[in-house]
Amino acid sequence: MESITTVSPRGRPREFCTDAALTAALGVFWAKGYDGASMADLTAAMGITKPSLYAAFGNKEQLFNQALDRYESEKLAFTREALQQPTAREVAEHFMRGAVAAQTSNCDPKGCLGVISTTACGGEADSIRDHVHQRRASSNAALVDRFHRAQREGDLPAHVDPQGLAHLLYAVLQGMAVQAASGATRADLDRIVDTSLSMWPSA
Repeated sequence: MESITTVSPRGRPREFCTDAALTAALGVFWAKGYDGASMADLTAAMGITKPSLYAAFGNKEQLFNQALDRYESEKLAFTREALQQPTAREVAEHFMRGAVAAQTSNCDPKGCLGVISTTACGGEADSIRDHVHQRRASSNAALVDRFHRAQREGDLPAHVDPQGLAHLLYAVLQGMAVQAASGATRADLDRIVDTSLSMWPSA
């Protein structure tokens, strides 16, 4: 656990845990989105001054990108685990069940940080959207590769488009994230997963 010592406006050293501060920043961005999270919101949640934030994390956009790293490593671990499942259908199910569990957790804000933050509309909006889209493209490529492998192994029919199937899965995941943010229950989301799996292409 890393800590940083900064100098307060009165010249007194102040030590804080960067790990805890970044977790707090993630909570603010996740709850309010990039645009909605003000510097006052962030510094209050992180328990640091604005100069300390800049010294430890850079500007707001840089802080957001570090928070997004934390979000992906901690909250989206199920997406990496999904790719290791033995069949394409189990890959999709692990993705969707993991998303449901994350989106209905009582410990975190509702919805997907990536979906929330791509609606940014301020001066930095293009940069934020591009960054989130680049990450999503990388995840999508890994999923498409996994579906191509499934076809080679005879697990997916040859006529199925792996890219289209990946887009469909992400569309379902994003739709569930929006519904979770709007108050959908776990039972509601599980029903979407069950219906999606019932239509999964079989070899």
